Amino acid sequence: MNNLKINKAADILYNSRINLKRIKELPKDCTPKSIEEAYSIQDELTKRYLSEKEKTLIVGKKIGCTNEAAKIQLNINESFFGNMYSNNISKSNTTIKSGKYFSPFVEPEFSFVMKKELDPSKAPYTADIVYKSILAVLPSIELVDSRYDDWTSIGVYNLIADNAVHAHWIYGEEKKNLNLFDFNNHSVELFINEKFIEKGNSNAVMGNPINSLTWLINNLAINGKVLPKNYFISTGTCTKAIPISEGDKVTADFGKLGNVSFDFKE
Repeated sequence: MNNLKINKAADILYNSRINLKRIKELPKDCTPKSIEEAYSIQDELTKRYLSEKEKTLIVGKKIGCTNEAAKIQLNINESFFGNMYSNNISKSNTTIKSGKYFSPFVEPEFSFVMKKELDPSKAPYTADIVYKSILAVLPSIELVDSRYDDWTSIGVYNLIADNAVHAHWIYGEEKKNLNLFDFNNHSVELFINEKFIEKGNSNAVMGNPINSLTWLINNLAINGKVLPKNYFISTGTCTKAIPISEGDKVTADFGKLGNVSFDFKE
């Protein structure tokens, strides 16, 4: 796919977002047909986000489809990643304006902050090395939302192009003592309007969310890219994605890691 087609796809996805008008699919001539084309469109879409009038910065990465239930939900078999932006993150106990989104879903996720960068030339890294490079862990909820009418059937390349269907990220308090937590078996409970909805576990995320983080670092390294220190990394959902509606109050209880909550309304 040439640069004109990549730019065309990025323009369509960007305009869909800012004008709140969904699309059925990208035109055939600019639909990504490989993972390389998908990330090229995502990169161009990123340039458009960063050129917005308010000063927008990339503050982290989100990883998608690290969970078998999520893969089944989206009918795909591979994980992917996208960018998180400074104007799309909020601290817990906030209000997220519902009018900015199409048909959002929530995903309770373990997130991390890196204390140092790992040299991509020395990859692949083991999960143990990655674990020792983490500064802090945070409880979080990712709000996912797609520019496509039916994101469950559009295919992985289109999801990647659409910034991995990332919409917003809500985070709780950082904890720097990782030894307090067993990431092989840490349960998470999701509540909507104080009603229990679903129980998930850290082991749903590639067996351990550190494995998801390791996957990201090693995949970035393939293209000579580094995961910057102080970036937030949301590692993938511990449950299947759960739809929410205007007026909902969403809470994810991560036990001793803490809670994350937000109100979804105008």
